[in-house]
Amino acid sequence: MVDSELLSQLIGDIYDAALDSSLWVGALEQATHFIGGTAAGIYWKDITVQGELHYVYNVEPSSVDAYFNKYIRFDPSLTAQFFFKVEEIYSTTNVLPYSEFVETTFYKEWVKPNGWADHLAATLDKSATSFAQFGVFRNERQGLADDNMRQRMGLLVPHVRRAVLIGNVIDLQKTKAGNLSDALNRLDAGVFLLDDHCHIAFSNMAAQALLDDATILRTVNNALIAVDPQAAQLLRNVIAAASGGDGAVGANGVAIPLSSQPGQNWVADILPLTSGARQQAGGRHSAVAAVFVRKVSMAAPYPTEVAARQFQLTPSEVRVLDAVLKVSGVSEIAEALGVSESTVKTHLQNIFGKTGVRRQADLIKLVAAHPRPFPG
Repeated sequence: MVDSELLSQLIGDIYDAALDSSLWVGALEQATHFIGGTAAGIYWKDITVQGELHYVYNVEPSSVDAYFNKYIRFDPSLTAQFFFKVEEIYSTTNVLPYSEFVETTFYKEWVKPNGWADHLAATLDKSATSFAQFGVFRNERQGLADDNMRQRMGLLVPHVRRAVLIGNVIDLQKTKAGNLSDALNRLDAGVFLLDDHCHIAFSNMAAQALLDDATILRTVNNALIAVDPQAAQLLRNVIAAASGGDGAVGANGVAIPLSSQPGQNWVADILPLTSGARQQAGGRHSAVAAVFVRKVSMAAPYPTEVAARQFQLTPSEVRVLDAVLKVSGVSEIAEALGVSESTVKTHLQNIFGKTGVRRQADLIKLVAAHPRPFPG
């Protein structure tokens, strides 16, 4: 049973962190206890086996350094994590059998020494070659992630995603601006502050440029309207809901597509201003919500992902396929992945059977045949 008042307060604290990044540690602490874990973090990783932790609760700095400096390349979940959809929730057992996981170098040298048993995560945003992730660690006493933990995680993920996306655009703590208007005018992204009828209480310079162009957004009697009819209706619905508080907005206000036309990849993220520390900022402008308009990249999938989906490879097989592209030889692959040579051989045989090739060199040619995405 979820305490609705506790959940509402937690969502509000998450949204407050979108405007002030110093609040993220406290929000993550509350989220960790609510979900049923022992530690949590928000971080990004990319296909070149690099990453960075943005915000963290209850993880030793030495463990963070060890992961990104050494153990990220042994992480058996890393390759498969690129393939999960945005807001999809997954744990260790969604990537590989747990019996296989505990035999890896990654588990023996990094996970177990930290006292952890499992990691429940969700993708917040992704491109062809990188992704942002919200993850909660489970200790050995708590055991593996269960349905209750997944359900509670699902209640928070859309709100964490919205807060992170908006936080990438603005952090009022860093701007040191005298007021909200000054801070918003410094942003490259278009920002509108709206009342519950979508009337514009404030628009920054980038937002005004979008209105002048009138390709994506326009105004009628000072009301903000999306040119695309479907986007216009959704925008009206979410803004009207914002007057009812954080919980009323739900997941609909994250990355609203503003146009269905090719090449017009503009989205809007909506932050309610009727609760928490945001209420004062909204009240000064008689606004119920802030609308952040940004352009997103529509990069092609990474070739490994294309091959994995085409040949229906399991996450464990994808790990081996990805390793084949980076090192040669069964023993080298086994060392890179932290598993036994017999495990590598088994997965290679399965990959050969599914793809119809018989050599590692042919696997490389097969994956290379898929066009690589353009950078960025």
